[in-house]
Amino acid sequence: MSEFDFDLFVIGAGSGGVRAARMAAAAGMRVAVAEDRYMGGTCVNVGCVPKKLFVYASSYGEAFEDAQAYGWAGQTDAEFVWPTLRDNNAREVSRLNGIYRNLLGNTGVQIIDGRARLTGRQQVSVGDVTYTAERILVATGGWPFVPDFPGSEHVITSNEVFSLEAFPKRVLVVGGGYIAVEFAGIFAGLGAEAHLSYRRELFLRGFDNDIRRFVRDEMGKKKVNLHFNHEVKSIEKQAGGALKVQAADGSELEVDAVLYATGRKPNTQGLGLEKLGVVLHKDGTIGVDDNFRSSVTSIFALGDVTGGPELTPVALAEAMALVKHWQTGKTAEIDYNNIPTAVFCQPNIGTVGLTEEEARQSGVPVIIYKSDFRAMRHSVSGRDERTLMKLIVDGSNDKVIGAHMVGPDAGEIIQGIAVAMKAGATKAVFDQTIGIHPTAAEEFVTMRTPVSK
Repeated sequence: MSEFDFDLFVIGAGSGGVRAARMAAAAGMRVAVAEDRYMGGTCVNVGCVPKKLFVYASSYGEAFEDAQAYGWAGQTDAEFVWPTLRDNNAREVSRLNGIYRNLLGNTGVQIIDGRARLTGRQQVSVGDVTYTAERILVATGGWPFVPDFPGSEHVITSNEVFSLEAFPKRVLVVGGGYIAVEFAGIFAGLGAEAHLSYRRELFLRGFDNDIRRFVRDEMGKKKVNLHFNHEVKSIEKQAGGALKVQAADGSELEVDAVLYATGRKPNTQGLGLEKLGVVLHKDGTIGVDDNFRSSVTSIFALGDVTGGPELTPVALAEAMALVKHWQTGKTAEIDYNNIPTAVFCQPNIGTVGLTEEEARQSGVPVIIYKSDFRAMRHSVSGRDERTLMKLIVDGSNDKVIGAHMVGPDAGEIIQGIAVAMKAGATKAVFDQTIGIHPTAAEEFVTMRTPVSK
């Protein structure tokens, strides 16, 4: 008989926590999962899934307009109804919550509803009940960060935006990362007067500079009002409910809602990590070794809470590697190179590998290929939307070390390119590959002339 209640106690039922719990239970471990908010974590409830659904919703306005050129008459009077989207999204999220709960239950994982806290190196308390476990896994993810300033109590975050009582006709989105850029496009596409405020010169820091500039120009075409070098100093609620936003440069803006997307912090408040001596980095993330073990040998952590790439597939891969490590004793193998990602702004961004700037800084001889064109569908619709594709090649061995795209279905296309790059494909392999015509994707195998060396 084991001296512990469980072999593994997982705190957090997000993507990484659920995957680790299911795999561990399937391997014969006695597993419990504690969750105080919603099954599936950020991605399912207030992240990837609802955001993508809202992106779909926001694209129909342009689709109705473009349909006219293709012979579909009578579509221009379509009206967006916010409660329909909001409630249908809520139903889908609820359905997914149930699926996650069933997945855990069907593998024998005990689900404990409530906020867990570490009360010992191998002890977890939820409410008034205390459990013991040989191993504890912290997979609590991140939480939206809003800086403290006059009027900050009036803003919303990505946690609240999907369930607003009324659709805001005028919206200011503050931030320069994935979430900010995506929601500015969503609100504009749904018919709001959308503004994006970023305190620096250009958003999407860390992405290829050509991509950043291209997205800036395309978003401007889609009626997103971009405010760069713009810093919010205060927000004041007006008598009628509107919000007056005062900027550092003295300018003012009146909107109905302000969405802050200024980063996320590790969701570790109240867990009791510090009391047990778990080492945290300056940004609050949990320090772990190559096997996701913290400074306390019985406590592990993975996913966003450790400060790695904040992507659902990364958390899933880490969970699988961790459980495999427990089973075999071998070091967990995770390759963080060439992780593809997408930004569901409009048009979409898809990217994998090095940016041009990173490649040049690495010292390798760099060859750049680019294609900038109007997608075929817009040759009839007349819409002034363009697509950009870019390949970065290491001139010393001809390997493709970066691929970037802005355009419809960029994420879908880049996923396939990522497989090729993971396999070490050279530019010659791309050139030898016969394209699918007519598609945008064929541009990646027909770019022959470098734009720079």
